[in-house]
Amino acid sequence: MTSIPRNPLRRIILPDIHSLQLPTKKNFDEEDVEIWRRTQGFRDLIIFLRRLNEAVVGITIPWSSKFRRQAVLSMVTLIDTLDGWIEDISPLNSPQRLEEQSDSLLSRLLPPEYSSLIPHIKPYFLTSFGSFIRMDCGTGHGISFAIFLICLTLTRFYVPEVEEERELVLRVFIRLQDVYRLEPAGSHGVWGVDDSHFLDYIFGSGQLQVSAVFHPPLPPTNLYFMSIMRIHEVKQGPFHEHSSQLHSIALGVPNWGKVNSGLFKMYEAEVLGKGVVV
Repeated sequence: MTSIPRNPLRRIILPDIHSLQLPTKKNFDEEDVEIWRRTQGFRDLIIFLRRLNEAVVGITIPWSSKFRRQAVLSMVTLIDTLDGWIEDISPLNSPQRLEEQSDSLLSRLLPPEYSSLIPHIKPYFLTSFGSFIRMDCGTGHGISFAIFLICLTLTRFYVPEVEEERELVLRVFIRLQDVYRLEPAGSHGVWGVDDSHFLDYIFGSGQLQVSAVFHPPLPPTNLYFMSIMRIHEVKQGPFHEHSSQLHSIALGVPNWGKVNSGLFKMYEAEVLGKGVVV
């Protein structure tokens, strides 16, 4: 496979964390969103997502690798802990426990030298796993989790190398698919290709760029197919009505490379560019 030129990610050294402002809500209207889209942080996010996407091109599931870093395994353990809470606690109390124990969870995830980072990533962590008010999960929560991961990568808890980025997609994002089966936010994919996590479709179409054909029943070999099969589990009615954009893609886009590039453009415009989401 031909290697793809990859834009580098900048590094934030841990001693500089103390000089950074803690995250506060700054997006109140469309003008604020446009200001955010011109920031270094937004550029970092786009570079990060493209790097993750490029890391899984041509890779199928099930996937195994000799590559094992404790940082990735620790994140999987954290998600397993939250999975256990789903079994033990009624859903309405889960956000309260997440808030109460978030500092402890993040302290177990990160080495002691990263303690100054916790107040900066905690808000994104708390909003990564669905709504505290409604039992649903939407594209905004997906953004939160992506920002949570990029903060850990900019500070080099995660290393921006192909093997580790592939691990983040195929061990961490796929684990979220298995655990969080919440009702998608909305009903017709208003803010994206569907109303739940958009990034799974981007990474899944990236996996398919080498060669693939859309023929249901769909095998669980990539995140795109897995996401579509999840839709069949949680939505009722004709597919072309409740997931019209996915239906249009299946019928009209000639190859997976175009699907992948088109989804990335859609994500930037219809998800990261909409005040109601960000």
